[in-house]
Amino acid sequence: VQLQASGGGLVQAGGSLRLSCAASGRSFRNYSAGWFRQGPGKEREFVAYINWGGGGTNYADSVKGRFTVSRDNAKNTVHLRMDSLKPEDTAVYYCAAQFGGQDYWRPSAWGYWGQGTLVTVSS
Repeated sequence: VQLQASGGGLVQAGGSLRLSCAASGRSFRNYSAGWFRQGPGKEREFVAYINWGGGGTNYADSVKGRFTVSRDNAKNTVHLRMDSLKPEDTAVYYCAAQFGGQDYWRPSAWGYWGQGTLVTVSS
């Protein structure tokens, strides 16, 4: 599976962005998808998870109620809608895929990664 993330940019605090992850290669609809982020000087951290069918999702506490993950298996894409953005959301955001969903909060559990897209939230 090859992944390509896009949609990052500069936004003011309180604003919104929608990230997209386009997948190609093996049948993406059989894979769970996740979003992670890595801020300046920080380790990569879990943001959101969606299972292969889209019916199961999980979020980091820090983004719960503000971010929404979704997927369109017909188009092999996963989206992350980010609302009420805060300066602490500033990071490079990565999409990831795995066959299954075990330990979805651990970066090491994901075998496929996109290249990342930068989100900068100004105060």
